Amino acid sequence: MPTCNETNISHATFLLAGIPGLEAVGPWISIPFCSMYLVAILGNGLILFVIKTRKSLHQPMYLFLSMLCVTDLGLSASTLPTVLSVFLFNMREIDVDLCLAQLFFVHTFSVMESSVLLAMAFDRFVAIRHPLRYASILTSARIGNIGLLTIVRGIGLHIPCPILLKRLPYNRIQPLSYSYCLHPDVMKVACADTTPNSYYGLFIVLSTLGLDSVLIVLSYVMILNTVLSLTSWRERLKALNTCISHICVTLLFYTPLLSLSMIHRFTKNALPLSQILLSYLHLLLPPVLNPIVYSIKTKEIRKQIMKIFQNYSTKRL
Repeated sequence: MPTCNETNISHATFLLAGIPGLEAVGPWISIPFCSMYLVAILGNGLILFVIKTRKSLHQPMYLFLSMLCVTDLGLSASTLPTVLSVFLFNMREIDVDLCLAQLFFVHTFSVMESSVLLAMAFDRFVAIRHPLRYASILTSARIGNIGLLTIVRGIGLHIPCPILLKRLPYNRIQPLSYSYCLHPDVMKVACADTTPNSYYGLFIVLSTLGLDSVLIVLSYVMILNTVLSLTSWRERLKALNTCISHICVTLLFYTPLLSLSMIHRFTKNALPLSQILLSYLHLLLPPVLNPIVYSIKTKEIRKQIMKIFQNYSTKRL
């Protein structure tokens, strides 16, 4: 636990960090970061535009995909200002209130994305297990309620986090481990007992990311059981093919995130470079690769995107 003087625990300022050992080449590192943010914004924005403007895509699967795009855009927007400030302009100072606001949105959108991935797993289960009742089970009203529950769950669970952190004392200048604020990272630099914060953070991880991942696995166990009951190999492959995109984006999201959460809570030493890179992978890869995966693997999305570019090329000619 850091030691605090009575005179320097107010008006705290956190110092964000880049990649250790590469501070001198920050502007060059900002180029791939800028490229990834640009791809994430354009890719997710394009899919949202396609789903909104094509009535043929106003179906449960694509409505859940639009929710995923919104959460990816929110996650990118939460980290973009400080990441580019650190690497592009070497501006590392961030006020404690802004830091707490950022960590609230980062963790809220992470939990919202987890909830959407769980909803998409349920969507695939219903589509494969009850294809004739698919539209009657996943009505627009139910999808809207799922979306609302996702928002309430993400926001409601994370409101106490900045409140609890705000009550803790900090040194006037306190270095962090990343170019954005995370709950465990801010918690460990406090000059007081953080046991309640740690237990509450662990509760959130287990009750959201942990629970969601278990339910997604159970969904696929039931999906696999249904697929194996089909008599034709062609029908089995067709059913499984509809799940490939969701499986890919789920692995992209959960693998680095759960690893990073456990490292934060059970590793007390300084974070090595590999763990810092793992954090960047969690926050940057899903928003960048999710629209690419769905554009490649989903025939209807790919077809509609091609139509947009063909129409644009025709108008230019």
